[in-house]
Amino acid sequence: MANNTQMNENERGIFSLMHGISGMLVATVLLLSILAVLTYLSITTQVANATNTYEVNQDINGLKFIADSKTQYENRK
Repeated sequence: MANNTQMNENERGIFSLMHGISGMLVATVLLLSILAVLTYLSITTQVANATNTYEVNQDINGLKFIADSKTQYENRK
């Protein structure tokens, strides 16, 4: 049997689920819902991190001086 690519009259329809208006509406609603979820998640992440600031350690006594750069370069392995 050959592959028949023509549609019968009863297979056509402007409101068919995958090819017509309803398919377009399903795809639009799906894309808008994905957009809404990703927007909500990004806003909640931004709000959570806006109050969680980064703190720089200002304790200069915690730094160790090993040697000058020439000595460090010579002792490198």
